[in-house]
Amino acid sequence: MLSSRSAKICYFFILTIAFFLFTIITFLLISFLFMKDKETSIVCIKNNCFEVEIVKSISDKKKGLSFRDNLEQNAGMLFVYEKEGLYSFWMKDMNFPLDIIWINKDKKVVYMKESTQPCTADNCTSLKPKEKAIYILEVNSGLINKYNIKIGDNLVF
Repeated sequence: MLSSRSAKICYFFILTIAFFLFTIITFLLISFLFMKDKETSIVCIKNNCFEVEIVKSISDKKKGLSFRDNLEQNAGMLFVYEKEGLYSFWMKDMNFPLDIIWINKDKKVVYMKESTQPCTADNCTSLKPKEKAIYILEVNSGLINKYNIKIGDNLVF
């Protein structure tokens, strides 16, 4: 039999381990649910490839690249929709200009806007394509010109 003092120490030890395990499990669950890694892929146009974040959810589409300080040179964000449509974009809460490329279901460029500038809520113009797209690619400003990207170009991803 354990003495009263030994029983208290054992009980305290068990409670400490249980609390420690509970804390670790809670942290792992929160990490899994809220801090999951972003889905990425490689998108290539004319032998120029971009490492892109894939954006599918409505909340991620609304946020986009807003509030970020910059974008790596050959990085981008690829917005993926369920069906083709005339999806408009704006540059609200952006900190740097972008080139925006609209892509159809056949993975062909159907519309582009070069050097779209950040705007404030009071002065934001919506950028709407003339053709339906199912993907929209945002890359650093100047890359459409630098890589000579044209309407009709094929993308690989």
